[in-house]
Amino acid sequence: MIPKNTICLWYDEAALEAATFYAATFPDSSVGRMMRAPGDFPSGRQGDVLTVEFTVLGIPCVGLNGGPAFRHSEAFSFQVATDDQAETDRYWDAIVGNGGEESDCGWCRDRWGVSWQITPRALLEAIIDPDPAAARRAFDAMMTMRRIDIAAIEAARRG
Repeated sequence: MIPKNTICLWYDEAALEAATFYAATFPDSSVGRMMRAPGDFPSGRQGDVLTVEFTVLGIPCVGLNGGPAFRHSEAFSFQVATDDQAETDRYWDAIVGNGGEESDCGWCRDRWGVSWQITPRALLEAIIDPDPAAARRAFDAMMTMRRIDIAAIEAARRG
């Protein structure tokens, strides 16, 4: 069944490669149908993979091999809530270690330019702490980080 709403991500000939990586990296993720181009198109030839359906953490997506015209930006990102440092590190290392790059405050980009926020639940809880001083300390600590360090966030929160 075709979902009512699907996220479409534009790739330059690497939609299947990206979908396969996501399916191998994240739970509740899979690669579905591929559509091959029935004719030539501006960035490809008849028979090339035009789209690939996939799911990332339960979110339906389609990857479109649209060519080099458009690039991903931080204006769109997947936010992945993690339960502990081991899970945070596993996802971060998978993305950055596969040709991606680190960014600030728990953000990173995969090798295809898609942005990911690897966000520990402990961070989210800390920056909404009812004590404004504790929330500010946790927030200030996060602002100095690339990969989120849960122990450092919790220490900052405690003061």
